Amino acid sequence: MATDRIPVVLSIAGSDSGGGAGIQADLKAFARCGVHGATAITAITAQSTIAVDAVEAVSPEMIRAQVRSVAGDLGVAAVKIGMVGGVEAIEAVAQALGELPAGTPVVLDPVMVAESGGRLLDLHAEEALRTRLVPLATVVTPNVAEARVLAQAGEDVTAEELARAVHALGPQAVIVTGGHRDEATDLLYDGASLTELPGERHPDGAAHGSGCTHSSALAARLALGDDLADAARAARAIASDAVRDGLRELGAGAGPVNVLGVGRGAGVVP
Repeated sequence: MATDRIPVVLSIAGSDSGGGAGIQADLKAFARCGVHGATAITAITAQSTIAVDAVEAVSPEMIRAQVRSVAGDLGVAAVKIGMVGGVEAIEAVAQALGELPAGTPVVLDPVMVAESGGRLLDLHAEEALRTRLVPLATVVTPNVAEARVLAQAGEDVTAEELARAVHALGPQAVIVTGGHRDEATDLLYDGASLTELPGERHPDGAAHGSGCTHSSALAARLALGDDLADAARAARAIASDAVRDGLRELGAGAGPVNVLGVGRGAGVVP
């Protein structure tokens, strides 16, 4: 029997009907990296490039059932967590993670702050995310605004200080992504050292779904056996290229990233 089994990476996240972010972006990023993507959908959104028009939550029982079905049959080599919604959903995800084999890599993209700066979770859900999910993560991947919310820090706190403050909440490592910083540099902090991961900024690209793509690529590379630093560099490059090749011509708002290079002449290279 063959032993070179394709890793299964599970995305626990919301659905974006516009196909730019969420579960849809995650599956495309998994395909880009050469892993099999499975899903546990936490919410269904009516969403375009302009706005989120409606959100319908999936029950906590159904969230757990999806994870159990995937884990029991396919197995799970790594997990990416995106939009989780309210306190009950966060508790359901935490319980489901507890049923996975010890040591399964978990990448948490804390979807907490909209591009407009608005908060996406109420205070109770923010606290549940901070105390129930962040400590279970192998690596947390906030942007600067999300890191400030997690760390309960002010505008004067630097990205380096934010990385250390989020790490103090209990994850094994933190990557503060560079998309919202003056320089397009990710910061990786593993509790011992702080590593800069520089990259290009593509102001003429399309960035909707870039955070989802980054965290999914990171989970995929961990599932494939990369160490954290190599996985972080690969995820940074994949997300950057997806923004560069973004589909700016689609919709009236921020166009979706294009991790598969559709229509841009790019090949799919694991």
